[in-house]
Amino acid sequence: MRRQHAILLATALAAGTLGTFGITQASGADPSGAITGYGGKCVDIASASSANGAAVQLYDCNGTAAQSWTVGSDSTLRALGKCMDVTAAGTANGTKVQLYDCNGSNAQKWTASGGQLVNAGSGRCLDATGPSSANGTRLQIWDCSGSANQKWTLPVGGGTPPTSPPPANGVQAVAPYLYNGWGNPPDPTTIMNATGVKWFTLAFVLSNGTCNPQWDGGRALTGGVDQATINKVRAAGGDVIPSFGGYSGNKLEQSCTSASALAGAYQKVISAYGLRAIDIDIEADAYSNGTVQQRTVDALKTVKANNPGIAVYVTIGTGQSGPDTGLINKAAASGLTVDSWTIMPFDFGGAGQNMGTLTTKAADGLKNAVKNAYGYTDDQAYRHSGISSMNGITDNNETVTVADFRTILAYAQTHHLARLTFWSANRDRPCPGGYPNDDTCSGVSQQAWDFTRTFAQYGG
Repeated sequence: MRRQHAILLATALAAGTLGTFGITQASGADPSGAITGYGGKCVDIASASSANGAAVQLYDCNGTAAQSWTVGSDSTLRALGKCMDVTAAGTANGTKVQLYDCNGSNAQKWTASGGQLVNAGSGRCLDATGPSSANGTRLQIWDCSGSANQKWTLPVGGGTPPTSPPPANGVQAVAPYLYNGWGNPPDPTTIMNATGVKWFTLAFVLSNGTCNPQWDGGRALTGGVDQATINKVRAAGGDVIPSFGGYSGNKLEQSCTSASALAGAYQKVISAYGLRAIDIDIEADAYSNGTVQQRTVDALKTVKANNPGIAVYVTIGTGQSGPDTGLINKAAASGLTVDSWTIMPFDFGGAGQNMGTLTTKAADGLKNAVKNAYGYTDDQAYRHSGISSMNGITDNNETVTVADFRTILAYAQTHHLARLTFWSANRDRPCPGGYPNDDTCSGVSQQAWDFTRTFAQYGG
């Protein structure tokens, strides 16, 4: 049975051209942002899909990556890592426009002229079908007429989609989970002195049955063992990241019936401890409920607005090829930037396999999900991704060794992940006998704190 550990100056087009050049990669200085058109709607990629053939359409402007277009010096219009393309390089009136791998063809080159966008391959203009400004109206090419449904406003100014940078080094990124609820919790200063780690992720803040945060849903928010742990870590020069949620128990995300109430519950903990970072571990029935997902996203937007500079980590489950993308896509569509989308690559059918290799494969899947949702480059996506492993024998009898942690560390160092953590510090000890499966030890060959010591080498 799984326990609590497994337990986010537009300007009118002037007469003239963007220029037609040989195919090159659009530069970081190329202007990026929304392209607006008929009815004040934005040029949008349907369902924020980066698949070849995804429809390009009109939609209410919402500031998401699916509406952030880079106007390339190579005459391309790029979003989600791909190019605006005339389907099958067609030239006939009514040929639909789509998203496709950038290939340098004239079907992907556009010239600005008199407020219109003229396709180089056909000589026809980008046109809103109908004409209609309804959400979902497909864009096509049509004879240039100067009509309102062929008028477009492009972004100006440099830059790429906004990001929230991860910590400048690995100190905050490496924060093993520490749990006071069971598993013979160790003295955090013992671990700090032995390994050099400075931060811990303190689990778990839950609901007491109402929209009121308590440790494990039953221990007072302040004045008890959890505050004593925080005080001890801070006195030793470290800090903590409270984790909300986990696999079991009453979740605030479900007990709080509105985004504003949930944001208030998060804020109560943030204010009580003057926090610099929080972790939202959303799993099981909380994750599977779309309403709860959106409530969490909206609450976190409020938290970030009210607490400038706070780091927000969101921890989710994963399959071997990467996580479900539902929550990530909701967050991106809602304008929520998360400092680290963190996967838990265990309890996912890896028994008898190399868990270091499986972890890096799942992390690549996470990177792709974050990249596609936000329109990031690979580097940006990695820097908004994280790994939360489990040390030793997992609930599903997978075995994660210290050698696997070295593999994961090397991957994190190569890609500059935003977060590198694990469940749990309680388990980071050799078992005195057989594996008791009670989170007091790992069940694999190790010295005390070997897993923490390995990840503590992470430099960001």
